[in-house]
Amino acid sequence: MTGKIVKHIIVNGQTISLAIRRSPRARRLALRVDSTIGGAELILPKSVSEYEGLDFVTRRAAWLLGKLDQLPLRTPFHDGAVLPIGGVNCVIRHAPKITRSVKLEDGVLNVGGTDDHVARRVRDWLRREARDAITPLAWEKARVIASKPDRISIRDQRSRWGSCSHKGGLSFNWRLILAPPMVLDYVVAHEAAHLREMNHAPAFWAVVDQLTDHATAGRHWLKINGARLHSYG
Repeated sequence: MTGKIVKHIIVNGQTISLAIRRSPRARRLALRVDSTIGGAELILPKSVSEYEGLDFVTRRAAWLLGKLDQLPLRTPFHDGAVLPIGGVNCVIRHAPKITRSVKLEDGVLNVGGTDDHVARRVRDWLRREARDAITPLAWEKARVIASKPDRISIRDQRSRWGSCSHKGGLSFNWRLILAPPMVLDYVVAHEAAHLREMNHAPAFWAVVDQLTDHATAGRHWLKINGARLHSYG
């Protein structure tokens, strides 16, 4: 089995979503909460069967259910839902008369078109907003340290807010557009700093502090609120 398979299993009488992923690099079974699916992820080493993995989940049932109870409730993108945009709460309103466009006005995100396309249009709009906010900021911070990204992409990473490849490609999670601007600024600075320092040594953090005033506050905010951002959509 390669990639990831999502199953619905019953644990102590409760149905949960379980993503099962086989990893050739894993040395032992691992189970962790996956806020993106509102369930859990089971990581299987190459030599461990799925049956053994599910038995492991059963034995860890109490721990798992306790962690799942701590997850924030999911907020689908539909009419009336409230979501933060730039850290400010806004309400989604289905507005068929504005055709297929999406407009943010006075704390209301008006979404045109048919009702069954609201979720997709909101997600697409948020991704564009994230790209428009992050791309120029990343270029700006890279110029400060005389560096240049190979490329900049906006993704929906499951467990990362950003990353920097060895070739200098920067990737950012579009959900950062839901966080306060100082958090987005910190994450962009963090990844841009990796263009100079591909580690987390003191020299790296010195570069981060050169690129943003929000390193400590940004890290703290994500530690406390990051899981909530994955509950939207």
